[in-house]
Amino acid sequence: MKVLVLGSGVVGVTSAHYLAEAGHEVEVVDRQPGPALETSFGNAGEVSPGYASPWAGPGIPTKAIKWLLMKHGPLVVRPKLDPYMWSWLFKMLGNCTSSRYAINKARMVPVAEYSRDLLKEMRQTMGITYDDRAQGTLQLFREQKHLDGVGGDIEVLKQFGVPYEVLDRQGCIRAEPGLATADGSFAGGLRLPNDETGDCKIFTEKLAAHVTERGVKFRFDTKIDKILVEGGRIAGVATSAGVLKADAYVVALGSYSPFLLRPLGLSVPVYPVKGYSITVPITNADVAPVSTVMDDSYKVAITRLGDRIRVGGTAEISGFDLRLHQNRRDTLEYSVSNLFPKAGSVKDATFWCGLRPMTPDGPPIIGKTRYSNLYLNTGHGTLGWTMSCGSGRVLADLISGRKPEIDAAPLNLSRYG
Repeated sequence: MKVLVLGSGVVGVTSAHYLAEAGHEVEVVDRQPGPALETSFGNAGEVSPGYASPWAGPGIPTKAIKWLLMKHGPLVVRPKLDPYMWSWLFKMLGNCTSSRYAINKARMVPVAEYSRDLLKEMRQTMGITYDDRAQGTLQLFREQKHLDGVGGDIEVLKQFGVPYEVLDRQGCIRAEPGLATADGSFAGGLRLPNDETGDCKIFTEKLAAHVTERGVKFRFDTKIDKILVEGGRIAGVATSAGVLKADAYVVALGSYSPFLLRPLGLSVPVYPVKGYSITVPITNADVAPVSTVMDDSYKVAITRLGDRIRVGGTAEISGFDLRLHQNRRDTLEYSVSNLFPKAGSVKDATFWCGLRPMTPDGPPIIGKTRYSNLYLNTGHGTLGWTMSCGSGRVLADLISGRKPEIDAAPLNLSRYG
């Protein structure tokens, strides 16, 4: 078949890769001049199946109040007269129960683990590199009471067979020697040795170049206006380059997916949650992070990417606002300067923000819609990089009429009723 993929972020490009691998003719369309120039551009760099968890969970409403009052709090809400914002928030609150958390996490972990395995396979078969490392993630707890409270997380890790280590302060320093220079105190950490890191933008660019050589066509600088319907099927996509036609269509436009789908009568509960990052040039590699350190107090990820440190964090609910707020940069600078004070030149860091496409329950939306030739691959939230390869492969299998290697049924749009 000919398949038209809308969106050239990491999810769109991995979808194109696996569709081409399955023998389809693939064209990717994006308004940007190249791949990975929006949410995939400057994310935290983690490939972390061990942390594949929904944001909606028991205790989150209470924690949210505390976070909103913190100077360097991880949550910011900028209220708007936007019914979709409030509808999404209420749906998310409805998922903040133990039972819903268990269901949603059970839907997220398999695709995240599957995705990491496919990424490893891709490295071996294609020789693709992207400042990648496979040295685990360390969740760092500044206070003993928080370290003592990881029992629930450990039970979940055991349930899904995810290897882990609980470390005291010295154990953390053995895993991440740069922490010996930390200005701030910390009690210990939870380490997931199988997690990986890497630059999502570099990966996406290299994969796009690879699939181009295999015949995938990229149509950049092309505005997507609307999806055209005829006789209960998708008949084409109206763009600034004219109407583009295919046998099947994939919407992988992240936070912007609902705009195209609402006119078709498809209610897709994806809403943007803005994240920020700074990219810090390393000045002393000996005391820089080895892999990823998650500063649990501020929900900030500090990741080694070659000769740079990527520091990412903040959940800002503010619609499609892409303004850079200095107080968010202050939080990121504080965390990395406190834990790795001699590692890099923070004053020379670049500052970025992107819109994470979040579902209210947590899992992404992958699969067919009520239009037989329209498919979705969106709503990955903070885990688009982590889940990209698995999501792309599942989608390609569904379009090709093959049974995916993991159960994809719970990821379908139909779960919302």
